[in-house]
Amino acid sequence: MSVGRGMTLRSSAGHELSAVLVIAQRDVIKLLRDRPRLAVNLAFPILLVAGLGNVLQASVGQVTGLDAVTLAFTGVLAATLFQSAAAGMISIAEDRETDFSRALFVAPISRSTLLAGKIAGEALVALAQGGCVVVFAVVIGVRMTPDELARMLPVGLASCLLGGAFGLATVAALPNQRSAMDVFQFLIIPQYVLGGVLVPLHGLPACLNVVARALPLRYAVDLNRAAFYAGSAAYGRVVTEGPLVDATVVGGLFVVLLVAGGLLFSYRERSR
Repeated sequence: MSVGRGMTLRSSAGHELSAVLVIAQRDVIKLLRDRPRLAVNLAFPILLVAGLGNVLQASVGQVTGLDAVTLAFTGVLAATLFQSAAAGMISIAEDRETDFSRALFVAPISRSTLLAGKIAGEALVALAQGGCVVVFAVVIGVRMTPDELARMLPVGLASCLLGGAFGLATVAALPNQRSAMDVFQFLIIPQYVLGGVLVPLHGLPACLNVVARALPLRYAVDLNRAAFYAGSAAYGRVVTEGPLVDATVVGGLFVVLLVAGGLLFSYRERSR
């Protein structure tokens, strides 16, 4: 009896994992076919790193003694992973409007598996874009060692998962795809400004600091800088919170947003 039950559990787990991979593969294929989205998603971070990074070098770089392009790269990389995974979850609203999600719900897989597959797919898409940003950064002269790159890899994955959970919670709370696209711009742009993406935020006014600390992207960016600059003399000047605080907040927010988004998504599907 116990052997048979164990085999059933393994078979069920294998079935759910296969479903996650299939759903994730669908999102990757959609990106490869959507060339305008791919081009824009790559052009924006590249312009930030190469353009604004060099502009800031004349001010931030001379004052702090840091390479502003490298500083921008570490922030833009985390922001790109977060934003790409978050914005990719808008496809849930699209699937809802085309009734594709209902077709998935009649399949013999759980709703948690469906959401896990969506987040996994968007995380893979975001990681691919992040890899392109890293290659471009190296081409324009950003210096990084294999150790620095290895330390940023788990942080990058965490940024993708946090972005996916953030996107899920946002999209699940909105009625349609058009609303999701409009609201996302409102939610993402302030995080670029107050998340310290281009330069670390030190000495903010109290009111702005409260707002900045409420933004998920701030902690992903800070954690990525902590990984990149670990052991260097510049560490204290570029890291504002510390890796323990950042990792705790990123992990906690991921769980909260994932649970809230999953519950909202299930409720909306049941009430249709």
